[in-house]
Amino acid sequence: MPNRGKLIKPFQAYTLLRTMKFSLVCCLTFSSLFIANALAQVKNPPQPQPTPLPPAIVAPLDKPYPAPVQLEVDVTDTSHHVMHVREVVPVESGAKESVLLYPQWIPGHHSPTGPISHLAGIVTNVDGKRVQWVRDRVNVFAFHVPLHPGARTVELEFDYLSPNRQAEGRIEMSDAIADIEWSEVVMYPAGYFTRQIPFNAALKLPEGWKYATALETDSENGAAVKFKQTTLNTLADSPVYAGRYFKRIDLSPTQTDIVHLDLFADEEKDLAITPEQLEKHKNLTMEADKLYGSHHYNHYDLLLLLSDKVGGIGLEHHQSSENGLPAKYFTDWSNGVLGRDLLSHEYTHSWNGKFRRPADLWTPNFNVPMRDDLLWVYEGMTQYWGIVLAARSGLRSPEETRDIIAHVAAGFEHMPGRSWRPMVDTTNQPTVSQRRPVSFVSWQLPENYYEEGALIWLDADTKIRELTNGKKSLDDFAKAFMGEYNGSFVTYTYSLDDVAKTLNSVAPYDWAAFLRERVYDLHPTVPEDGITRGGYKLAYSDTEQEWMTRNNAAEGEADFSTSLGLDLAVPKPGSGDDSGPSGALLEVTWDSPAFKAGVTPDMQLVSVNGKEYSPELLRDAILAAEQSKQPMQLQFKSNNEFKTFAIPYYDGLRVPSLQRVEGTPSRLDDILAPSKSALPAM
Repeated sequence: MPNRGKLIKPFQAYTLLRTMKFSLVCCLTFSSLFIANALAQVKNPPQPQPTPLPPAIVAPLDKPYPAPVQLEVDVTDTSHHVMHVREVVPVESGAKESVLLYPQWIPGHHSPTGPISHLAGIVTNVDGKRVQWVRDRVNVFAFHVPLHPGARTVELEFDYLSPNRQAEGRIEMSDAIADIEWSEVVMYPAGYFTRQIPFNAALKLPEGWKYATALETDSENGAAVKFKQTTLNTLADSPVYAGRYFKRIDLSPTQTDIVHLDLFADEEKDLAITPEQLEKHKNLTMEADKLYGSHHYNHYDLLLLLSDKVGGIGLEHHQSSENGLPAKYFTDWSNGVLGRDLLSHEYTHSWNGKFRRPADLWTPNFNVPMRDDLLWVYEGMTQYWGIVLAARSGLRSPEETRDIIAHVAAGFEHMPGRSWRPMVDTTNQPTVSQRRPVSFVSWQLPENYYEEGALIWLDADTKIRELTNGKKSLDDFAKAFMGEYNGSFVTYTYSLDDVAKTLNSVAPYDWAAFLRERVYDLHPTVPEDGITRGGYKLAYSDTEQEWMTRNNAAEGEADFSTSLGLDLAVPKPGSGDDSGPSGALLEVTWDSPAFKAGVTPDMQLVSVNGKEYSPELLRDAILAAEQSKQPMQLQFKSNNEFKTFAIPYYDGLRVPSLQRVEGTPSRLDDILAPSKSALPAM
């Protein structure tokens, strides 16, 4: 019999073929899927995941640092603008590393502007042996120095390369002057409040140079100066001015309120001050003493550079201020009116900003971020008192002061940015732009809290006077708010509620709503209530204030912003701070006639109606167009191209001024008048 088990029946063959086909299909399918998946992985790699951040820099604690830091700064290389720094930093027992911080958030700058890019030549040694530091991978202002067991000190050296050109930053040194800011030439240990880190600081100056500072001197040996031990927060708040040509002037309003004006100049002749000028500066300190009824310093130094080589500055400190004005501040007195509130502004900061400070603007060290939302009090009120004290002391006349207020208010009438940005948001600008220039000031509103803040506090002052029939004023607020703890320079913080509460104690009113409407709400209208309640109104005409035209030219500008919408550069011969070539645009007002015609801030005005541009020619053309109603032909240069615009503008110069409204209380005049209780000049 045949072997039946070896025979494959037809239906069995069919089944076997189907099974084989299915297996083949499955293999092909799986292969295709595998290949497709592989191709997909080639085309789309795995989604990335974040790499964990390194540990954060240790937070500052309010505990004493173990021992003083030794700091030496050599300022003798004035030709290269280099300061050489050497520090000896004691380390905590048992520490595995020392973390050194370079200051990032500098008080008064309101932003993270610490100039770390100017550092070079950083070398660290531990107990005399070279150890390589490592910059933090996230916080570039932090440097890690590994320590061996039993390490006692970190020796640190670096160079601070002060700018040689304006493109690098403000010029801080010349062959005759140096502005030494300790915050630029120091590193400090992380993990501590700056008020708990003691420093022994020393300077080496060029031979024959003098110096001035709020710091107390411990010893002098030729060009070497040692200062008495102080804490880091006080050291960083006490800059040193040094130079070849120096004069100290006593401005003390009383025997217990000691104030000096410390002058440093490019040349000795620029130190000359007339008896009349001296009296006005003495009046300033007397008016401030009467306004605040207190002082918060052992002695105060108004440090003033008179230079066209070292850059201008206005920076507040608790027991001094850094001020920089043109070399001819005294010798060309009539052309310096616009800058005469600098000293009164920075001096006021000793009370408002340094002694009284917004709680979220105070930080435990210089690397904790600041929050700026109350800058309209810190800076805006200081701007107001700077204007008022300059008038009360005679540094400016009442007429000049009213002209300045008029120009400030008129500027806001030409700022359409008020339609989208509430004033409080401009307090973020120092952090948003780190105070770099913007394209369109009138649309972007950078740092409006200064001048708009001043108008708001004028509004508050006149409102208090109205509510109390002239019996009280913002002067009473200043005494109540900033006059406490006379003699103390420990910072005393405040909140918005504290401001409103003190205003209510002076004159009961809904001050919270008053401030909210003007500061926090969108407020497109010009804040002119203080002007109208002060007995004046804002008006425009073709009549220029001759003093302001001259002063603008001395400052390097020709201002046509309230008419055409142009602010143009005027070269300042011999100055190290030129605004640019004649006719270069400093600003184009948003939605102005020039803006609508197509003019942009990168242009330079070269001709007016076919003739070479000059401020006088443009002024005459604006007045002629007002009569003829014919468009002006303005030619601009931009990127080696010339563009001509026909601008149909016929409303004249529109020079702003304040006009007295008869029959109304002259509260503004009362505000600007010298205090009746002010002492006579000494």
